[in-house]
Amino acid sequence: MKCFGLDASSGAYVEIEYDSVITGIDTLIEAPRNPLYIAPAWIDLQVNGYAAVDYNSPVTPIEEIARSVDVLNSTGTGRFYPTVITGPAEDMVGSLRNLAKAKESLPSIEGFHVEGPHICPDEGPRGAHPRECVRKPDINEYRRWQDATDGAIRLVTLSPEWPEAPRYIETLVSEGVVVSIGHTKASAEEIKAAVSAGATMSTHIGNGAHGELRRHPNYIWDQLAEDRLVAGLIVDGIHLGEAFVKVALRAKGVHRAVLVTDASMPAMSKPGIYRLGGQDLELTEDGRVVLAGQTRLAGSALRMDNAITNVMRMTGISLIEAISMATRNPARVGRIAGRQRGLAAGERADFVLFRYEPDTKRINVVQTIVGGRQVYSA
Repeated sequence: MKCFGLDASSGAYVEIEYDSVITGIDTLIEAPRNPLYIAPAWIDLQVNGYAAVDYNSPVTPIEEIARSVDVLNSTGTGRFYPTVITGPAEDMVGSLRNLAKAKESLPSIEGFHVEGPHICPDEGPRGAHPRECVRKPDINEYRRWQDATDGAIRLVTLSPEWPEAPRYIETLVSEGVVVSIGHTKASAEEIKAAVSAGATMSTHIGNGAHGELRRHPNYIWDQLAEDRLVAGLIVDGIHLGEAFVKVALRAKGVHRAVLVTDASMPAMSKPGIYRLGGQDLELTEDGRVVLAGQTRLAGSALRMDNAITNVMRMTGISLIEAISMATRNPARVGRIAGRQRGLAAGERADFVLFRYEPDTKRINVVQTIVGGRQVYSA
């Protein structure tokens, strides 16, 4: 099969030949007027639910998970990590087992992200995670997650303030799991120890934090200054202000930053009350996802195509740079094989065709292809 488009990473008009992987790319001399752009399909390392479907319930029907993935594909996302957050141990294992069943027939599910339960129990850093379910790192619990998913746990978020954290991190990293720092009040020394043990990412940096911090030092500056950590950013205009996004990118550089949506159940749905992992959430009219009756954020309603647009508008980076934050960077950081070189022969045939409005920076997805199969067409 073949498709044509203006390569968003090089500006060349290309013809891509593919089956399940890209088998060849040719640069064409003359591009038509107003051609479609083409890029690797987006990768999202943090999705808690989507399209009114809860990934944090052991009893969510597989058919509903599949429907939510169809909606996710319509935004240009080709691969993602369903994310299970802090909850009772049995429920977390049950949710992971249920998602693993869905993964068997859904190629967009690349692996799984467990966010918690080994996080800071304090108000602020804990975010919307239930306090009664926070607990210390436990290798036996991690083994149960891997058993439930046939070894598909690929990313774990924890707070390194726990005394058990360095040894726990070393064990996970030795088995190929990415460890990310998040929902933490860790000291500079604890963050250094976690990085030395193998932690390589900061989960949604700037969020899952106290409302007020001492100006310096603090755990946000410590992570921004640590060159061995890649920063995950929720660029929806709600979780992070424009100034913070600019400063984070100046500290990390585009190559050490990834866009994540942290989307939760209400994403791509109408405002109202929803249930995620035993908690009631509300999607407000202005696009915030909060714990029902509160102002505390509980994930987002962000879609990745809008995240790419937002980061360009906020920071002035180029389309090529913004797309790298949603494609090659998360592939590298999340250790997703076959997606780290972008559009290249031998890589998986996951790509998105879209229209781009340079004046507004807006992206309009036209087609999404995953593993050589069309999963969305406008």
